[in-house]
Amino acid sequence: MHPKRPHDPPHQTASAARAQTSCRGRRLSRPVRRALLVTHVVVSVAWLGITLCLLVLGITAVTTGSAATAAACYRAMRIFADWLLPAVSLGSLVTGLVLSLGTPWGLALHRWVYTKFWLTLAATGASLLALRPRIHDAAAEVDRLRAGEAVHVFPDLAAAPTVATSIYLFLTAISVLKPWGLTARGRRRRESTAGRTAPRVPAGALAARRLEACSLPDR
Repeated sequence: MHPKRPHDPPHQTASAARAQTSCRGRRLSRPVRRALLVTHVVVSVAWLGITLCLLVLGITAVTTGSAATAAACYRAMRIFADWLLPAVSLGSLVTGLVLSLGTPWGLALHRWVYTKFWLTLAATGASLLALRPRIHDAAAEVDRLRAGEAVHVFPDLAAAPTVATSIYLFLTAISVLKPWGLTARGRRRRESTAGRTAPRVPAGALAARRLEACSLPDR
C-alpha cells in the first residue's frame, strides 16, 4: 500500500486562507461589478457615438460651401462639447478604473488593460483640455459674424475627431480580444500566488516515499 498523501501544514493552510480572503476583500461584489460593467459599456459606446457626430459635423463644416451650414455645424459641435463630451469621457475613465482595480483583471497585470487605461486617460485629457476649448473658439467666432460674412473653417476640428475615432475603435477591439497576455508584474503575481497555494509535502513523508520506491522489487 502506498502511504496516504499528507495534509497541508496548518500554518500553510491558514496563510493561503488569509491571502485568499485578502484578495477577495479587494474585489467588487457581483451586482456592483455588473452594474459598473453595464455603465462602462454604455458610456464608452456613447463616447464613440459623440465623437462620430463631431467628425461628421467637422467634415461638413470644412467641405460645405454654405456659410450658414458651417456656422450651424460649429454651434452643434459646441452643444456636444459642453456637457455630453465631459460626462461620457470621465464616465468611461472612472468606471474602467474602478473595474480594473476591483476585479481580478487588475490595472497593471494584463497588457491590454494597462494599454487601455493610459490611452483612455490621454484621450480624456485631449478631449477636455484641447478639443473642447477649440470647439468653443470656433463657435464663438461664428457667433460674432454678421449676416453675409464668410465663415473661417477649422480643419483641425475634422482631424481631431478622426484620430479620436481611430483610438476608440482600437480600444473597443482590445477590450473584446484581450490580447498580449500578462505584464511582468502580472507574471510575478501569478508565480507568487501559485507558490503560496501549492501543497508542500513534509520532508519525512517525502523520504518515506523514496524509501518505499527503492524497496519495491523489480517486475
